[in-house]
Amino acid sequence: MTTTPALDHTDLAAAMRGHVVTPDHPDYDASRAVYNAMIDRRPALIAYCCDAADVVSAVNFAREHGIELAVRGGGHNAGGLGVWDGALVVDLSEMRSVTVDPEHHTVRVDGGCVWGDVDHATVAFGMATPSGFLASTGVGGLTLGGGIGYLSRRFGLTVDNLLGADVVLADGTFVHTEADHHPDLFWALRGGGGNFGVVTSFTFRCHDIGENGVVLGGPVFYDIADTDAVMRWYRELLPALPEELSGWIGLLTVPPAPPFPEELWGRQACGIVWCYTGPHDRADEILEPIRTFGNPLMYGVHDLPFTALQQAFDGLYPAGLQWYWRADFFEEISDDAIAVHERFGAQLPTGHSTMHMYPIDGAASRVPEGDTAFAYRDGGWAGVIVGVDPDPANAGAITTWAKDYWTDLHPTSAGGAYVNFLMDEGQDRVRAAYRGNYERLARVKGAYDPGNLFHVNQNIAPA
Repeated sequence: MTTTPALDHTDLAAAMRGHVVTPDHPDYDASRAVYNAMIDRRPALIAYCCDAADVVSAVNFAREHGIELAVRGGGHNAGGLGVWDGALVVDLSEMRSVTVDPEHHTVRVDGGCVWGDVDHATVAFGMATPSGFLASTGVGGLTLGGGIGYLSRRFGLTVDNLLGADVVLADGTFVHTEADHHPDLFWALRGGGGNFGVVTSFTFRCHDIGENGVVLGGPVFYDIADTDAVMRWYRELLPALPEELSGWIGLLTVPPAPPFPEELWGRQACGIVWCYTGPHDRADEILEPIRTFGNPLMYGVHDLPFTALQQAFDGLYPAGLQWYWRADFFEEISDDAIAVHERFGAQLPTGHSTMHMYPIDGAASRVPEGDTAFAYRDGGWAGVIVGVDPDPANAGAITTWAKDYWTDLHPTSAGGAYVNFLMDEGQDRVRAAYRGNYERLARVKGAYDPGNLFHVNQNIAPA
């Protein structure tokens, strides 16, 4: 086992309301763990911050002592970049306040919140902010990478609904940024990842959804042998649907647990998870092509609170599983791509391993590419292949399957990938994620973090 040298943190501990965990602390191993159990890193210090002042103290300490700095919100990052060997980890998990303004349809969210915190607060007022697909995902990481989710077709990405942010910069300065205040920083935060500072709070626009927060949603499963037919139907149907209805498609194994029918447990399937957020009196008409297509193994679309849909997969994917991710953007689901999906879908190596494709069209595709750092606005999909399993002994098998699948599928892609799905894949992949926005991001990085203090991320080197 690698040992981590002791670092005198007396000054840091004295300056913080929060607490600091060191390698000799009994909670150290639990404190350094992240969502992806394939990540095993040993930071020098973990600073649990209670407020922005604590964050300022931690950032200053790292800079002044010349040590690596990592920032952890929800800890879901694919590559486990919330922790780093020998680093000071700025942990925001104790900053979890959420304040809703129902009159103005906004919500202010602390940097350590997960999306379940936000949904709990907003859906009580029949509203939601576009986010992702898991309630346990951190608000900060998902937002700063772009934010693709169930509401993207209707209301845009998470970054399209970001109104402002409070940020601790590399020099320890605390600033508020919005469209007309530090506009370059505000532009860069909307997709540029954790390259520009530690965001201690976000303010988002909220939207009325469903009937007082109750939507129609859930999975429809088809036999894995029907993948070709289902994908051909889906690729034509999805862009033509009203934007109140969205659905992501995946190849998966039906989980061996309720509420899935017992006779389907462990069966491989091509599935689409739907979410309809419009008026319920129009639902039958809008969902009609979905109800009547093919011979589904299960039709699970029903009324449920949006919070329940967001939480539906958290129990199936708890923290502590082994994960290996590969990803790309796709402007279309081509015939060649479908052939690859058919082949590798039939080879799912474990029950948790899966492939998902999330639509980026409708409202998300109407935002010009240069308006935010998130550049892929062509009306396609963000695809992700994940090898997942609880057992470390299967890490090799799930990694090989994901890599081989991606290698064969990549020629059908748009070239880059969603930064929230990237692991350690090199600088060319980071550049490809931003298309023509990369050079502007590098200039903003040069203005706000010229020394590249914030580099434990999908890094954009300062110009």
